[in-house]
Amino acid sequence: MSIVRWDPWTTLPSLQERINRIFEEAFPKSSTVKDEAFAIADWRPLVDTYEENGAIVIKAEIPGVKKEDVSIDIKDNVLTLKGERSHEAEIKEENYYRRERSYGKFHRAFTLPDAVDPNRIDASYKDGVLKITIPKAEEPTAKKIEIK
Repeated sequence: MSIVRWDPWTTLPSLQERINRIFEEAFPKSSTVKDEAFAIADWRPLVDTYEENGAIVIKAEIPGVKKEDVSIDIKDNVLTLKGERSHEAEIKEENYYRRERSYGKFHRAFTLPDAVDPNRIDASYKDGVLKITIPKAEEPTAKKIEIK
């Protein structure tokens, strides 16, 4: 019998799985929680935010969501993206082998810089990606006032 040196890094993945399981049991997703008051959202779509051609662009991945089920609001320089991805009801729970996609309501909020023009916001939806373009407001120009 040979002596094998113990390597703590080999047990790290199983330790991570155990920790994830503990958190999943302690804080279940809102779809399994009966009290909707605790649920902010069941899932969060992935979002890219960047600047392009003098505008702020937000791209959100929301495949399987109808554009009628998405709302975009702006108030006090906070852009709010809400929606819901419906669960496929025709497939019975016992017929699933594995379910990794999330369903239910989502909610994302983005604080915008002061220098945006909320009246010219444009949104488009193509191939499961929602693109919101928020033009920056024009910089106020200094005006010289003549004293009479």
